[in-house]
Amino acid sequence: MTIPRVLIAGDRSSAGKTTVCIGLLGALRERGHEVQGFKVGLDYIDPGFHTLVSGRPSRNLDGFLMPADTVKEVFIRGCEGADIAVIEGVRGLYEGLNYFDDAGSTAQIAKILHCPVILVIDASSITRSVAAVVNGYKSFDPEVQIAGVILNNIGSERHGEKAEKAVEKYSGVKVIGKIPRKSELGISMRHLGLITATECKNRWSDFNSVLDGIKTSVEENVDIKVLFDVAKSASALKTPEARIFHAGRSEEAKVRIAVAFDEAFNFYYQDTLDLLALEGAEVVYFSPIRDKKLPGGVDAVYIGGGFPDIYAEELSSNTQMLDDLKNFYDGYGVIYAECGGVTYLMEELEYKGNRFEMCGVLKGLAKMSGEKRVINYVEGEFRKDCILGKKGSRFKGHEFHYSKILLEDMANVDFAYKIHRGEGIKDGMDGIISKNCLASFVHLHAASYIGFAENFVKSAGTKFTGC
Repeated sequence: MTIPRVLIAGDRSSAGKTTVCIGLLGALRERGHEVQGFKVGLDYIDPGFHTLVSGRPSRNLDGFLMPADTVKEVFIRGCEGADIAVIEGVRGLYEGLNYFDDAGSTAQIAKILHCPVILVIDASSITRSVAAVVNGYKSFDPEVQIAGVILNNIGSERHGEKAEKAVEKYSGVKVIGKIPRKSELGISMRHLGLITATECKNRWSDFNSVLDGIKTSVEENVDIKVLFDVAKSASALKTPEARIFHAGRSEEAKVRIAVAFDEAFNFYYQDTLDLLALEGAEVVYFSPIRDKKLPGGVDAVYIGGGFPDIYAEELSSNTQMLDDLKNFYDGYGVIYAECGGVTYLMEELEYKGNRFEMCGVLKGLAKMSGEKRVINYVEGEFRKDCILGKKGSRFKGHEFHYSKILLEDMANVDFAYKIHRGEGIKDGMDGIISKNCLASFVHLHAASYIGFAENFVKSAGTKFTGC
């Protein structure tokens, strides 16, 4: 398979990758191209902006969670019908899990996909030194093809010209863009990253003009034609045998799964939702902020991560939804919750010194302390059977939160997971089991833990009596 593709990497975090990618996606789409966005790593927020701007669901690629063939399978399937793929890297180009190899890094994905790299460099306070930076990145791993450079945060025309000439003279890499410093083009930051696309779209009246400004800035300062030529230089990829996306969806859905989706909850991987559908789930969406009841006739509920703390007052005031979800749980309905979803299931959520009533499915308090950020790749195994798997099954995932879970009877909590790498909820344990509810700090990707979709759909289709 041959698909024009380019990977936008940074020399470090906050080099401007996301802004550049958003601008490129918008500019390419405006030119009539079907453009597919991807994100290296397990971030939820950047793909939300890719999706909003490109009009196609963005997808995640992770070399720690996924074998190389799975990365290719996710990529190739995501590119169906696209003219070009734009992949946004994570952190610095070579940052990953370890210091001694490229596992989990942007460079690893570039090599798996034989993808040319455009390096975005924050050149705000350097000129000739930019060439040294490019040479260092270029020579560090000769298997990574650095095919161009975009200089970001340029202070003046003279500054940009000097830096460009230095890079091209000393490194032999073409500078395809020089983007001036414009603080108004930034997207606001929050404790876990950027404000989400869903929030911006629903609550920021001037957001479309910000996106237009980013697109215009990239169009005016990046040579889009040269970038497309770089993307077309990518060699053909050998299509692996379908190992993940091979299920055939039945004519009628077997189960109906309600997925919480609004400003408070929107951390989902598109491939996970796709795999649930391929296993026979009809995925329907509801808003814990606005809707008064769960969608009718649902067999299971999926509450992903997000920012329930920011919207705690609105969630708490929607008592009809809280009651309906608690009644669903009491009737042995199947519920799966991740991270922010766990805090919503608690009796109370504490944020900035205030306490808010939540669902009461789990007895205790979720506390958004802000004292410690937990961010890890996770490896674990099921220590007992639950709605997502059988005892002994292993998985990889990640955890990213500031919250703590304080259960009333922590000593007697029934945990599904033993965490071998990562922290979990308490002492390396995670995955609270209560009736037919599984609640965990671990985020799972269904193309990594391939039992996810099959087991979730199967559990949703089982009629529990509580006996």
